[in-house]
Amino acid sequence: MTTSIYLVTTEPHAGRSLIALGLTDLLLRKTKRVGVFCPIVSRQAAGLRDPHLDLLLTHFGLSLRYKDTFAFLQDEAADLLSRDREDDLMNGIIEEYKALESQCDFVLCLGRDIEGGSLAAEFDLNADIAKNLGASVLVLSSAADREPAPIAGSVRATLANLAERGNAVLGAVVNRAEPARVGELTAALRAEVPEQYGILAVIPSHETLRSPTLHEIASQLDAEVLYGADQLDKLARSYLVVAMQLQNYLPRLAEGALLITPGDRDDVIVGALQAHNSRYYPSIAGIVLTGGFRPAPTVIRLLDGSRGVVPILSVKTDTFTTATRMGSVRSHMTAGDHAKISLCLEMFEKFVDTDALRAQLSSVQVRGVTPKMFLYGLIQKAKSSKRHIVLAEGTDDRILRAAAILHNRDIVDLTLLGNPSEVHDAMQRLGLQVDLEAVPVVDPQSSPKLQEYAETLYELRKHKGINLDTAQDLMCDVSYYGTMMVYRGDADGMVSGAVHTTLHTIRPALQFVKTKPGFSVVSSVFFMCLDDRVLVYGDCAVNPNPTAQELAEIALASADTAQAFGIEPRVAMLSYSSGESGVGEDVDRVREATRIARELRPQLKLEGPIQYDAAVDKSVAAQKMPGSEVAGQATVFVFPDLNTGNNTYKAVQRETGAIAIGPVLQGLRKPVNDLSRGCTVEDIVNTVVITAIQSQTK
Repeated sequence: MTTSIYLVTTEPHAGRSLIALGLTDLLLRKTKRVGVFCPIVSRQAAGLRDPHLDLLLTHFGLSLRYKDTFAFLQDEAADLLSRDREDDLMNGIIEEYKALESQCDFVLCLGRDIEGGSLAAEFDLNADIAKNLGASVLVLSSAADREPAPIAGSVRATLANLAERGNAVLGAVVNRAEPARVGELTAALRAEVPEQYGILAVIPSHETLRSPTLHEIASQLDAEVLYGADQLDKLARSYLVVAMQLQNYLPRLAEGALLITPGDRDDVIVGALQAHNSRYYPSIAGIVLTGGFRPAPTVIRLLDGSRGVVPILSVKTDTFTTATRMGSVRSHMTAGDHAKISLCLEMFEKFVDTDALRAQLSSVQVRGVTPKMFLYGLIQKAKSSKRHIVLAEGTDDRILRAAAILHNRDIVDLTLLGNPSEVHDAMQRLGLQVDLEAVPVVDPQSSPKLQEYAETLYELRKHKGINLDTAQDLMCDVSYYGTMMVYRGDADGMVSGAVHTTLHTIRPALQFVKTKPGFSVVSSVFFMCLDDRVLVYGDCAVNPNPTAQELAEIALASADTAQAFGIEPRVAMLSYSSGESGVGEDVDRVREATRIARELRPQLKLEGPIQYDAAVDKSVAAQKMPGSEVAGQATVFVFPDLNTGNNTYKAVQRETGAIAIGPVLQGLRKPVNDLSRGCTVEDIVNTVVITAIQSQTK
């Protein structure tokens, strides 16, 4: 039984961020009350936070104060150790850890990173801290530039050393292995390390994770950014010193290379940019000009008037010195590195036996359905029966970032709508790695299916006076084209609205997808992910003033949606009074809607009219509606009108910090979902996942 993991590295630059991200993500599927703790932090100058702690706190939105997540600054710890006050150091660490532990169900401890100094002393200190905290130790080693046999022997010796000290051993992860030798290294570990030492995992190195961004390079080389300040998130996958003529260096260009050249070599600048913009040569990451030289005025004018100029940096050091310094540039992952974080989580899930790890983390207490559990469950459900979703706004940066995540994590199949050239250029600008053969990009105006789709629309809407020419014009619109893909079965669902209005997104669906049997109205819900549970709010986005019949249909549709997403529906028909106490047109409408819903679905747990406090608070419910199987434990909340619903969901979201996922449209024969124009990449990913799950139940 363990309530904490202590991550210990055995050498510098072992890739601690990848493992810390994977472990935190795994733990948050069980409980939201996850803490992260670093006994000694190495960076605290000028208000800066420790990069590893900041990454976890910010990316996962952990509700912890930064000052509660560590015990000592590096200088403070060094001072205590130099004066033989190790007991004071250990007592201080235990005190701060226990204070944090009281707030959490599980704590991930990041052992002091080994960067120079005595490796043995650093390891001993980490082992002693872990033992005193009662944490199980997970060892992290690096396989970079090492052979399998010595790595396996070192891992065995490290685990045996920890066990002899009395540490609880969880296992070992070897990171940054050569991809081609993962199997060989895994076999060597299993042959060398006894099963009693827990889990063993080998994670291969990945070019993206070891490649620094242009921003990191510019910062660490003290470079001036001459061009491309908005593209500094590009990765430098390799370095190439260029001093030869054009015909000789062009064959040496590689995808994502950063060119280093003397600043007075204008011919290199112009030639490299021409190659970058040519479809016959790889795209480069940028150019570093050395010696403090700038391009000639005529070249500057050429660059200022050109498209597709990559980042160009200028440094004062000479070419040899610059190239040497480039080798020491280190990439530190931040919460803004979405692509790298997504890749880390993907690799952890793929190469670490998370089922075995979960089995050893049996002390984590589940406190209801947390947002992390809910979202993880959605992704797993979407993956279980993969669906094809069309994203109508394929040229929007947020859509493309979300598409990359969805594709690379193999959650759904995708089609993007938009001009293929514009989409490709945008992906290059964003540095996204997506196989466009696996994710097709379709321009409705030039699609071979345009005429076929237009004829279908004409047949469906000719009774409304539409002619074939009008149908063809409408089919050039991405919302109509995407919806027709869903109608014809060429896609399972559509997501739009990041750029377009709600009406623009759902009008085609209302015109020819139509509502499901038994429903006359399309409505919406939001999944409100609170700290310890997920609630369903409807309708907060579509119907301004539903009738009693429509309100009943909204209740039934919301109950069905809740059931489809693993939430037991207990429906509260909300009003300003509970039971029979209130009178008036508004409450009577809710009372009538409750009667209709009960007649249509007598087995459904449904109560109304009921006030919000009576729906969620058991003590209030006991006074106002004793004996109700819904009051005090409602999971689905049906608001009487759009004004009430929209304001309530936003108030709860803002005041409690709840994650609001939606709006999710319901009542349609096939799923079409609308995004907010202020949506984030995470919102888009969640909406696509939900759309995929909706299509599984159609």
